[in-house]
Amino acid sequence: MKNQHQRHNEKCLWKLTFFFIVLIILGEGCYYDKEEIIYPTASSDCSTVKATFGSVKSIMTSKCATAGCHNAAGAAGGMVLETYDQIKAKADRIRQRAIVERTMPPSAPLSTSDVAILKCWMSSGMPNN
Repeated sequence: MKNQHQRHNEKCLWKLTFFFIVLIILGEGCYYDKEEIIYPTASSDCSTVKATFGSVKSIMTSKCATAGCHNAAGAAGGMVLETYDQIKAKADRIRQRAIVERTMPPSAPLSTSDVAILKCWMSSGMPNN
């Protein structure tokens, strides 16, 4: 027969188990949503965006192909983003890191207008214009 002390310990163990299960369930409900992942069809109004390669190159030159990053001298991650061919070849990676994850550039995410230019240029087939 269990004594009173053992019953108290079992009761505390059940309470702790229940508490941790509730904590885990509540913790699983907290996560960070990224708009591009949740709403992949959400797009910019490309009829109002000047999405030429010239505007894309301007973004790349000022935000990506800078000293120590994705220029020929630095080639961070082995990626150079200075020419049309280099940028087009890495478009999927640029989309993932700069638009979806918003982890590039590391100093701060691209502005909404820069993201719109990249999205529209990519969705229009990445013309060299």
